[in-house]
Order: sequence, then C-alpha cells, then structure tokens
Amino acid sequence: MTLDLKETLLSIPKWIIICALIGLFSGSASALFLVSLEWVTQFRMQHDWIIWLLPFGGFLVGLSYYYWGESVVKGNNLLLEEYENPKKVIPFRMAPLVLLGTLITHLFGGSAGREGTAVQMGGAIADQFTKIFKLDNSERKILIILGISAGFASVFGTPLAGAIFALEVLYFSKINLKSAVLSFLVAYAAYFTVEFWEIKHTHYSIPIIPELSFNNIIFTIIVGILSGFAALLFARSTHFWGSLFSKNIKYPPLRPVIGGVILAIAFAGFGLTKFSGLGVPVIVDSFSNTSEWYDFLLKILFTGFTLGAGFKGGEVTPLFFVGATLGSALSIVIPMPIALLAGIGFVAVFSGATHTPIACTIMGMELFGIAPGIFIAIACTIAYFSSGSIGIYKSQIVKGAKYKLYQRLNSNF
Repeated sequence: MTLDLKETLLSIPKWIIICALIGLFSGSASALFLVSLEWVTQFRMQHDWIIWLLPFGGFLVGLSYYYWGESVVKGNNLLLEEYENPKKVIPFRMAPLVLLGTLITHLFGGSAGREGTAVQMGGAIADQFTKIFKLDNSERKILIILGISAGFASVFGTPLAGAIFALEVLYFSKINLKSAVLSFLVAYAAYFTVEFWEIKHTHYSIPIIPELSFNNIIFTIIVGILSGFAALLFARSTHFWGSLFSKNIKYPPLRPVIGGVILAIAFAGFGLTKFSGLGVPVIVDSFSNTSEWYDFLLKILFTGFTLGAGFKGGEVTPLFFVGATLGSALSIVIPMPIALLAGIGFVAVFSGATHTPIACTIMGMELFGIAPGIFIAIACTIAYFSSGSIGIYKSQIVKGAKYKLYQRLNSNF
C-alpha cells in the first residue's frame, strides 16, 4: 500500500466526522434561523406600524457591524475570497452577527433574503474546524465548500442544488473528487438535520407542462434572455446603491438609518408593503395569478436599496421574487402555463445573478419536479449567458464559457 493511499484511507473517518458535525451544527443553525424568521415576519405582518421603526432597526444593524463586525462585513464575498486566497480563519462572530442582523432587517420590513445568512453561518461554523483538526490551507478550502453547501441545502431544503451550488459558485476551481463527494455528504447531513427539527419549506407546483415544441422552446429562450437582463439589473442595482451609500455617508451606522427612513416612507406611506421582507406570499401567488408588470422592477429597486444601505440578509429569495413575478407577468404575452413561466423565471434569474446554471437547473427540478426540467435547463443556461459578467457576488471569479464570451465581446467593442 502506497503512502498516499494509506493517508487517504486514514482521512476518510476524519472527514465523515467533520461533515456530520458541520451538517448538524449548520442545519440546526438554519432551523433556528427559519423558525425565528417566520416569527419576526408574522409579527411584522400583524403589526404594520413597526415598519416605521425601520430606521431604528437599521441603526442597530449598522452599529453592531461597525463595532464588532468589521472583519466579517463582506459576508459571502469573504467566503469566496478566503477560498481563492486563504489568509485567516473566518471569525465565528460572523454567524451570530448575520443571524441577528437579518432578523432585525426582516422584523422591521427591509427587503432582503435568507440564503446569505445561512451560507455565512455555515461558512463561519465550518471554518472553525480548521483549528480543531489542524487543517492546512488546501483542506481549509474544502471546509469553505462544506459550509456553503450545508447552509444553502438546509435553508432551501434542496440538498442536490446546495451541493452543486457550493462547487459551481467557485467555478469548480481547484475542486477534486474528494471535495465533490464531501459537498454532497454535508448537504444531505444539513438537510436531514432541518428535517429532524420538523421545519417546513415552501412548496410550489407546476401542474401543467406543455409539449416540447419549437414554439415553446423559442418562448423559453425569450424568458431566459429577459431573466438574464433582470439578473443583470439586480446585481448592478445592489452594487450601485452600496457604492452610493459608502461614498456619501462616511459613518457606516448612519447608512441604514437614512436608508430605513426612505424605505419606511415607501413601504408604509405609499402602501408598498408587499415588497418588504422575503415576499414569499407574492411568489406563491405569482404561480396562479398574473403579476403586475412592474412588480419585479420594484423588488429589484427595494432589495438593492435595502442591502446597499447596510441591512443584512441574502439576495436569493428576492431573486426568486423577481423571476417568478417576471415570468408570471409574461403570461399575458407568452402562451404558456402561468405556473411554468413563474417557475422558469424563479430559477433563471437566480442562475444569471450567481453564474450557477447547473445548480439552478437542479434546484428547479428539486422544487418543481422532473417534468419541467428541460424548460428550466434551457432558461437557466440562456439567463446565465445573457446576464453580464458581474453577478451579485463581487468577489466571485467568472471563468469558463461565459468568461470567454464576454472577453471576446469586449475585445470586439
């Protein structure tokens, strides 16, 4: 037996234990987060007046990160940076800070998601095992993959998509068979942990699937292109507002205060509360009722503004909102079932914004079933190529076919 083979065999029990622990802790953290998020959301919906306190909530979030979160304020981008260029273990404080920051954001009505919170908690928890097991930088890269995988799989209840997302968001850079197998193992460990805590995820249905005709393929491509443009607009909006706030308001805790004032006036003063929070009821409704043509645009505006001002939360559920309402609105002009169009947009916008068409295709089939899989795959691929070279994660490195395409386009123009 060679030395390398012996070391590999000896490392198997260690990594199984690590995956089990990360899955257990990350899954439990996501379960706690989902229960808490549901509670604060219901409280806000039953007490509309609390939206007027959004500036106060923003001050709490801004102040906590100003004094205790400077090292983790980059959020998901920190995970991506540490994977590409490992420097130091991610502070565990990232987990409680992003948890509390997101709950405060949603309690007072900020427009944000939940994926970023779960992924950051998973990443922070996973990276602590670097010290416990005395892992080197190459092994630490695996831990970051495991943290992303566990967080994503547990918060959405999609273990296959979570495992692939963790690999694909890193563009399979320096990924080996060991990383891939462990990513799937930890995703299922985290998923079943959430199941053990009896946490329920939102269910969506696409009851009617049309035939795969030439016309329907063309319609799907059109939805994919428009989803890619929506993803591009979402990413640019988030980056724009973040840059605007940081340039013009030098004291960080003041940014979400000012942002909170504007958002509170918009939501409560103009009756736009359906764009606050996650917006899950609107997403569910879009599968059966035609959305307004402007719904996806306002969600892009309010989410970009919320996150750019310094509130905490993810981008993925708002992306679901954007995609589902866009697809639903297109049912007026595209002769395909409304639920199918909403489902296609749901994952296609996400694909374009994160550059992860494979994970989004798998996620679509996990959520909606195998039947619409070919439509979902086409739309996610088209959205991926039509969404531009900059996604929601600034530190994400764009490689592969898309990178080559945009390099060629830039050189020609």
